[in-house]
Amino acid sequence: MSISKKVKEIAPSLTLEITAKAKKMKAEGISVIGFGAGEPDFNTPEYIIESAKKALDIGFTKYTPAAGMVELKKAVCDKFLSDNGLTYDPAQIVISSGAKSSLYHAICAIVDDGDEVILPAPFWLTYPELVKLAGGECVLVETNKENGYKMTAEQFEKAVTAKTKCLILNSPNNPTGAVYTEEEIKSLAAVAEKHGLFVISDEIYEKLVYDGAKHYSIASCNDYMKEHTIIINGMSKTYSMTGWRIGYLAAPTAIAKAISSMQSHTTSNACSIAQYASVAALTDPKGEEFIVNMQKVFDDRRRLMINTLKSVKDIVCIEPKGAFYVFVNVGKLYGKKYDGVEITGSLSFADCALKEGVALIPGIAFGNDECIRLSYAISKEDIAEGLSRLIKFIDKLN
Repeated sequence: MSISKKVKEIAPSLTLEITAKAKKMKAEGISVIGFGAGEPDFNTPEYIIESAKKALDIGFTKYTPAAGMVELKKAVCDKFLSDNGLTYDPAQIVISSGAKSSLYHAICAIVDDGDEVILPAPFWLTYPELVKLAGGECVLVETNKENGYKMTAEQFEKAVTAKTKCLILNSPNNPTGAVYTEEEIKSLAAVAEKHGLFVISDEIYEKLVYDGAKHYSIASCNDYMKEHTIIINGMSKTYSMTGWRIGYLAAPTAIAKAISSMQSHTTSNACSIAQYASVAALTDPKGEEFIVNMQKVFDDRRRLMINTLKSVKDIVCIEPKGAFYVFVNVGKLYGKKYDGVEITGSLSFADCALKEGVALIPGIAFGNDECIRLSYAISKEDIAEGLSRLIKFIDKLN
């Protein structure tokens, strides 16, 4: 059997692999606390669910335009204006079957074979795989804990070559929780403009920021950036609608039109019922109340996790300002042994921790093998118990 070269080069998801192992252990009756969650543990708000029921009752179950229903595109435009100070026309908005689909179509729309895409590391594990599928080449820029895992303008500048087409920027960041300040965003924008580059800005976690941090979209910097930025967002994190699969993007008109044409041949329109419910999500005042409450709950859990981890010897934890992850440097523990097995990297660390009933994601999946990612999109009780198990595991290393 012959598999295409592009597909053979795609790496399987370590996140799903660890999650599958944890589920298998649970099915066997073994207690496991999972820190791998990449979705809010809140149910979708009732007012959104009721809207979906209404869509079914009125028979809103047919095709919509490939780029999405007009009412939803208008609601997205209103969101960009009120939240980001950005003015878009509905023709510049494309609704998709999840933000991952928006990302892939955006990359395909501007990246040709051999083009370079600059990607700060750590990065969400899907970015490099989508770039490879589109025929591009990732140029990784290593960030460090001393700078809060944020790429500087100087690092960006050094990474640019004649082949560079765009930067993929993710703030608030998965896996680190880093949030770029307005000043930092503007310094990156200056480099992009200087070299005539595009930016694909993944802003899916924009509503989940803490300690006074504020989300600032790079498209807001100036006219150049507005015309050279594709913003990726969606309903999943903000409204706890991960399974509904509604993402959206905003782009210059010509790019949005090209993406719409491509989408018409790949996925067609996103689910009509989920689109209908998303209009309610974005326009009903109940949405803001839900978001504020969820943000407060996540912030409380974040503080619990940070305060606990700060007391653990031989690990380094940078306090996240956004999303719902903590990126923990455990490199000082490498070389030690657990039950006779040497810890050689984040993957073996995760494998051994799982034997103690703790499921976490190895940092190698995100381009940093010295770290692990812990999600606080789980209950405070599970966080406390899971961290207790993790600390006991670390204490057993010798």
